[in-house]
Amino acid sequence: MPMAAACGTHLAMISLTEPKALDAPVVWLLGKVQSGKTSIVRELTGRTDAEIGNGYKASTKTARIFGFPEEKPLIRFLDTRGLGEARYDPAADIAACEGQAHLLLVVMKALDQEQSAVLDVVRTVRGRRPDWPVLVVQTTLHDAYAPGTDHPRLYPFGGTDPAQLGAANVPDGLVRSLARQRALFDNVPGIEPILFVPLDFTLARDPYSPHDYGMLALLSALQKAAPISVAAAVRQTLGAANTALAARAQPQIISYATAAAAADLVPLAGLVAVPGIQAKMLHSLAAIYGSPWDRWTVAQFAGCLGTGTTVRLLTAFGIRELVKLLPWYGQTAGAAAAAAGSFATTFAIGKAACYFLGQRRVGVADSAGVQRVYADALTQAFTISRNRPPAARPADHQA
Repeated sequence: MPMAAACGTHLAMISLTEPKALDAPVVWLLGKVQSGKTSIVRELTGRTDAEIGNGYKASTKTARIFGFPEEKPLIRFLDTRGLGEARYDPAADIAACEGQAHLLLVVMKALDQEQSAVLDVVRTVRGRRPDWPVLVVQTTLHDAYAPGTDHPRLYPFGGTDPAQLGAANVPDGLVRSLARQRALFDNVPGIEPILFVPLDFTLARDPYSPHDYGMLALLSALQKAAPISVAAAVRQTLGAANTALAARAQPQIISYATAAAAADLVPLAGLVAVPGIQAKMLHSLAAIYGSPWDRWTVAQFAGCLGTGTTVRLLTAFGIRELVKLLPWYGQTAGAAAAAAGSFATTFAIGKAACYFLGQRRVGVADSAGVQRVYADALTQAFTISRNRPPAARPADHQA
């Protein structure tokens, strides 16, 4: 999926009536409290739950909206109050929202069968607007998993055949619950078919991998269900979010590259310290992108870098460590060259990892892009290294 040019990095608080927001398509999020609406916005924008919560602005008395990014919104998310709450009549919100929105995104927990309030709104809207696109997202799949169980490695929810889902180790209870929820929409009026996407968006600290399980299926469904304007806006939003995450990662990369250079000034110390520093950097970057490194992800990243690049990294690193042991040269020019090399390779690995993690968020594996980013960053890093102050030895920090 091509990445569109990104602009801006912050959530904007925008009214439906502000002229600058009129061109940004609106996705109407509909669902009960804690159904997973915020998690979907988080994955599409790269924002934290706290940033999303603080970014809302009132649209009606019980509905709120924000646009992303700040300067010129590419997309707006309209969130109504949680349906089914006591003393909440959604009639006013329905009237206000259906005149502005371009896509109805219904969000429900996969095991929650009490969806009468949600269905009432969907029936009302589709009764008046039978051609309106509706996408139902079924969330928190892991609620049905046995303790210690992870997602099926290959996403099996593209079909609904119980036998195939069972063969993919999807729990029987989850299979039945997903089917019952789909059946709830059988009598909803409308011309266009309603699409369903099971997914599970969790936090990086949660014991499920990947954290954005079903993202590619969601993007594919948006392409099918949403108007062209919404589908294009989602792609642009993901690009803008990746740009914002890369900006947050840049200081971390510089910091770890500097630490690697300092560690490599001491003979043989870098042999142990630099790989550890680089590993910590990758984990820090993964936390920013909300995508923890597991064996599968590490293998994918190494594959994108390419065997040649990986071998050159290891070979060059070993030679640098040996050179540092040479009398006089190893303690001066050799050590300086080793420090510059460790700074550059750490910086380049970090930049390549950011590109890889960003592409992974949108379901793309771009080996050529990862290699290009690594090569460009390597050149950039040597320029930075020549212009920055010499790194201090670890002993100097203790003095």
